[in-house]
Amino acid sequence: MNVMPHRIALQMHKPGFQLDVDVQLPAQGISVLYGPSGSGKTTLLRCIAGLERASQARVHIQGQAWQDDAQGLFLPTWKRPLGYVFQEASLFAHLDVAGNLEFARRRAAPPRQGSALLTTEFAVRTLGLEHLLHRRTPELSGGERQRVAIARALATNPQLLLLDEPLASLDEARRLEVLPWLERLRDELQIPMVYVSHAADEVVRLADTLVVLEQGRVRACGPLQEVLARTEPLIRMGGDVSSLVVGRVAGHDKAWHLTEVRLTGGSFWLPDTGLGMGETVRLRVLARDVSIATRRPTDTSIQNVVSCTVAAVLPDQHPAQALVQLDCAGTPLWARLTRRAMDQLELQPGQTVWAQIKAMALVR
Repeated sequence: MNVMPHRIALQMHKPGFQLDVDVQLPAQGISVLYGPSGSGKTTLLRCIAGLERASQARVHIQGQAWQDDAQGLFLPTWKRPLGYVFQEASLFAHLDVAGNLEFARRRAAPPRQGSALLTTEFAVRTLGLEHLLHRRTPELSGGERQRVAIARALATNPQLLLLDEPLASLDEARRLEVLPWLERLRDELQIPMVYVSHAADEVVRLADTLVVLEQGRVRACGPLQEVLARTEPLIRMGGDVSSLVVGRVAGHDKAWHLTEVRLTGGSFWLPDTGLGMGETVRLRVLARDVSIATRRPTDTSIQNVVSCTVAAVLPDQHPAQALVQLDCAGTPLWARLTRRAMDQLELQPGQTVWAQIKAMALVR
């Protein structure tokens, strides 16, 4: 069944800030709004939800008009079939987890044509909340509270799930605890999500589509791997140019606690974290962790060595450095080198080289 994509075009003027956006997003998977503080991510999300009203706006979700100023149409938030997850969980303290979910269930939207009802039971099972149902919300950890908040939003049977930096208020341990549950939602949930984040690791682990915002405007929009591989504009994730590598678990070295991830053009070794055979893995490879050799290295401690072709050489932010775009049999990689190293190696587009990446530099 073909589902119409989302079309979001709007403008908003505030003192010292102007939001001017026109994007088309797929009606499946996770679309991440990424950018620095003040770039307009949360404002855009609130406009989609109807919590703020933009001008000259057209917000069409899967072909349904939520706002269309040309037609004089504006649906208030309560009429929009959406779930919204804020930075703070904002659960009802006088109710246990089951009570919070029941409150949402009673307000669930009816099933839509061609779409099954998203049940509370599904939300509980997918987010692993069975053992927490009779716990009072003040007794929950920060990570547990956010999982309940996501489940409560899902229990309303939304057509679209909006998440505004749901992990920003958590410490690093709790953040890493919740991320796998969000990955599971991405893989098992049939409704689309729009997710606001300024954390590069969240973007790489969760995004199917990436929208990069800067000063209220869209700098790039498209499938995650394509956006990260573009030469213009370069997307600096958290200050670091990075590549997205997608592969499958091909084996484990139990003696050394390593996992082999096979990808187009070779394979990488990374620390074993319990990934199953055949499991799809996303890896973020930082450009500063990639070095280049013109001959296959021998007698080296670096475990990941793959043959690549130099695709392009680009200037970097500092005049002492350059960025090298590599093509590893279809897997794109960025490498950051000094210009002196570039000159010594005489790197040119089309040249065959060897890329070296430390195993510990691969971030899942």
